[in-house]
Amino acid sequence: QEQLVESGGGLVQAGGSLRLSCAASGRPLSEYAQGWFRQAPGKEREFVAAISRTGAVMDYADSIKGRFTISRDKAKSTTYLQMNNLVPEDTAVYYCAADNRGILLRGRFRGDYWGQGIQVTVSS
Repeated sequence: QEQLVESGGGLVQAGGSLRLSCAASGRPLSEYAQGWFRQAPGKEREFVAAISRTGAVMDYADSIKGRFTISRDKAKSTTYLQMNNLVPEDTAVYYCAADNRGILLRGRFRGDYWGQGIQVTVSS
């Protein structure tokens, strides 16, 4: 059964770093574009970053460009989100997602499969 499982969240001070991991199980998920969304309290879920099936193409939200980096290790079926220079506004539940269309369309990444979400809290 296809499943996405996030790990690596937690509490960090402003200016610090965290690395989120998303482990995919089930063959189809490893062939899809994968990425991250986040949802802060009282706000709508928003796109953060995505990476193509091969890892050659990445897409980022403007709010995190230059601070976050997405990557994937196909051998481990795992996608990573390295988050540096965190600010309190990055506090949210982060969700791993997979887009089953097989290609990454910049600005149009969608979640057809979802992880359960993981909390990231940045203190000031």
